[in-house]
Amino acid sequence: MNDDLVTESDKTMRSETDAIVCVGRRAFLQGGVLVLATSELNNSSLFAEERTSKLQVGLVTDLHYADKPPAGSRHYRETLNKLAEAAEQFGKDKPAFIVELGDFIDAADSVDTELGYLKQISRDFSTICKDRHHVLGNHCVHTLTKPEFLDGVEQERSYYSFDAGDFHFVVLDSCFRSDGEPYGRKNFEWTDPNIPAAELEWLKSDLRETSKKTIVFAHQRLDVSNHYGVKNAMEVRSVLEASAKVLAVFQGHSHKNGHKDIAGIHYCTMVAMVEGSGLENNGYSVMSIADDGVIQVSGFRKQSHYSWNPRPV
Repeated sequence: MNDDLVTESDKTMRSETDAIVCVGRRAFLQGGVLVLATSELNNSSLFAEERTSKLQVGLVTDLHYADKPPAGSRHYRETLNKLAEAAEQFGKDKPAFIVELGDFIDAADSVDTELGYLKQISRDFSTICKDRHHVLGNHCVHTLTKPEFLDGVEQERSYYSFDAGDFHFVVLDSCFRSDGEPYGRKNFEWTDPNIPAAELEWLKSDLRETSKKTIVFAHQRLDVSNHYGVKNAMEVRSVLEASAKVLAVFQGHSHKNGHKDIAGIHYCTMVAMVEGSGLENNGYSVMSIADDGVIQVSGFRKQSHYSWNPRPV
């Protein structure tokens, strides 16, 4: 934090928060992009002065809910309490819809057990907002098939698009092997995610047909070429860039905050809800889109805050 903004060590937390926002505004004006450090401040008014948005969207990812003991840094049972906290915040902000970016549940030894996990977390999730969207994650179909998971969350398709307000939204499914076979029943390696030819052609057509600014939701990352990335991510990015309509991609999978600007499209990786014990290790956000395409992400707990200018057309 800059010394010219905070000159006394005994400043209150409120003053520190105001200073952080001032630093963020300066970065936004100088670089065209604001990337604030991870914040544990649960403050929905962080961007209140700038938020003139027409549309708000609630975002969560990598809940990995399971009724089983912790493994390493993943605390599966605590997801229920973390989701309840997120639900309370969403109740205040009243987003138009909620998007879950994949790995809604964790793996189980049997289909019946995993369906039990899905039933529990779906019951809690369904009370948050009437309009909900699920992105398929590799853990969602570790033991289940895609139809079983989709039936459990009452969603017809694994990839599709929809409009809300003046914006277009795309949900992608990268849970396909390199040979085009869909993930399901432990038939895949998690490091082999792909968007098959048929889905890619659908994406081209979908973006061609819309006239609206577009946001894309994915699970596996489209901005890296390592084991967290979609194998044909470069091909997918070429389709997004060619449309000149995509503002941002929101994704999960690697469990950590991340942001890249590639050819004017913002790739934002969201923090996992399952990581760490206690509400202080929670992570969720409200994404706001203004009429002019300015996007602001108000992050809570471990989720970082962001604000971006619209891409040039």
